[in-house]
Amino acid sequence: MKIHLAGFNVDTGVLREMEAFSGKREDLTPEVLSAAYARISRDPRPISEIRRDARAEVERTRRSNSTIIFKMGHHSVAEHAVFNIDIIGASRLAMEEIEKFRLCSYTEKSQRYITLDKDFVVPEEIKGTPLEKEYTAMIHSQNEAYFTLYGSLKEHVFRKNPELASDPRKHNLLEGWAKEDARYVTALATEAQVGQTINARSLELLLRRFASHPLEEVKTIGREIYSQVSEVAPSIVIFSEANDRDLKTYPELKEKVSGFLGGYGEKARDRGEVSLADHTRDGDDAVAAALVHTSSSLPYGDCLEVVRGMKEDEKRQLFKSSWRNLQFYDTMLREFEYASLTYDIVLSAACFGQLKRHRMSTITSQGYDPSLGLTVPENIREIGKEEYFREIAGRSAEVYDKIKKVRPHAAPYILTNAHRKRVLMRLNARELYHISRLREDAHAQWDIRNIAGAMSNEAKKVMPMTFSLLGGKDRYGEVYKEIFGNGPKVRETVLPGARKIRS
Repeated sequence: MKIHLAGFNVDTGVLREMEAFSGKREDLTPEVLSAAYARISRDPRPISEIRRDARAEVERTRRSNSTIIFKMGHHSVAEHAVFNIDIIGASRLAMEEIEKFRLCSYTEKSQRYITLDKDFVVPEEIKGTPLEKEYTAMIHSQNEAYFTLYGSLKEHVFRKNPELASDPRKHNLLEGWAKEDARYVTALATEAQVGQTINARSLELLLRRFASHPLEEVKTIGREIYSQVSEVAPSIVIFSEANDRDLKTYPELKEKVSGFLGGYGEKARDRGEVSLADHTRDGDDAVAAALVHTSSSLPYGDCLEVVRGMKEDEKRQLFKSSWRNLQFYDTMLREFEYASLTYDIVLSAACFGQLKRHRMSTITSQGYDPSLGLTVPENIREIGKEEYFREIAGRSAEVYDKIKKVRPHAAPYILTNAHRKRVLMRLNARELYHISRLREDAHAQWDIRNIAGAMSNEAKKVMPMTFSLLGGKDRYGEVYKEIFGNGPKVRETVLPGARKIRS
C-alpha cells in the first residue's frame, strides 16, 4: 500500500509569490487533479504518473476535462477541483442564498461575537428611486437602535450574572450575550462576510442558480465568482448562464398554487412555532429493524417482523446496545437514518441563520412575513425596551410594505433579524441527534436552543425509544446515566505536545 498527499488548499497570495519568483506557471490550477483522477479508470499507470502528465500538458488536460465532464457526462470528476472563496460585503439576505448549497463549507462573520458596524447594502432595485432615501433612513434608525440596545443590554447582563462578571476572563462572553440580543433590531441588509469552500460541480450549480435569481445582488455575486474562477479553471466551470428551470419554475408554481388556495390563506390555523407535520410511522420499529438488518443476514421485511414480535424490554435492549459505547461527540449509527420527521417551523431571521447550517436535512422556506410577528429577546423585555424595539421593527415593516408594492423581491432587505419566516424541514433521526447535541447545549444561543428543544419534544412523542438519548452535549452524562444507571466510560486522548484529555 502507498498513500500520497496529492494536494491541499493553498492561499492565492502564496501562489502569486511563487509565480513572482519562478515566472508564470500554467499548472497552478485544480484542473490537473480533476483530469488525472478522471483517467484512473482507463489508464493502468500509477496516479502519480498520470498527475505528472496532466501538469506537463495543461491545454491537453483542459480538453480532456471538457470531453470527460461535458461530452461523456462524468460530472463527478469536477468534484476533485475545489475552490476557497472570500465573499465580503454581501447582505445577510444574500447570505441565505449563498449558504443554500449542501456540499460546501462555510464560515461566516458572526453577529453574535463581533460588534456590528454601520455598513449595509442598498439593493440595486431601489437605487435612484424615491424609496432609497426612506430605506436608508430606516437602516440608520435600526443601527442607532442596535447601539442603544447594546449599551443597555451589556449593563443588564453584567448585573444579571454577577459571578461571571467578577471574572475578567468571562467579560467577552457576557458582551457576546448583549450583542446577540441587540442584533435582533438590525436589518437583513447588514453587510456580512463568509469564507466558502466549494467543489467545481457545486460551484457550477451555484452559478446557474445565481444567474437566474431575481435579486441583482445575487446575480452580481455569481458573475464576480465566475470571472475569477473561469480564469483559473476554464475547463470545469462552463455552464453559468440563466436557465428556464431556475428562472420560471417557482414563479409558475406560485401562480398555479394561488388559484388553488382561494381564500384559504386568510383562515390558516396557527400551529405554533414548531409543529410536527409528518413522521415515519412506527419509527422505533423502523430503526430497530435496520439495526437487526445490519447485524444479521435477513432481508429488511423479515427484520421488521422480528422487531414487531419483540417485547418492549427486548427492543429497548437492542437500542441500548447501539448506544452503550457512545461519547457525547459520537454520531448515532447510520441505521438511525431510516426514521424521519418533517417539521413546520416559524422562526426569526436570526434563528434561521443558524438552522440553515444543518444542510444534511431538507429545508425549504417561504419569504419573510411581518404578519408572523416578531421574536423579541427576553433580555430586551427585562431592560424595559420592548416597546422601543417593536416600534423600530414596526416602522421597518411599514417601509417593507412600500417597497413590496413596487420591488417585491427587494423588500426583505429592510426587515430585521427579529422578523420571521415559515420553514419546512425534513430530517432523519440521526441528524436530529446532531442538532440536539449542538443546539440544545447550554452554550447554544437561546433562540435556536428553544427551537431545537421543541423539535426534540415533538420527536419523543412519536418515537420515544429512538430518541431516549436526545439532549444537549452538556446533559449527555446525565441522560446516559438515566438509561444505563452509570455514566459513559471515560476515554483518554493524548494530543501532540499536550497533556491527556479526558472525554
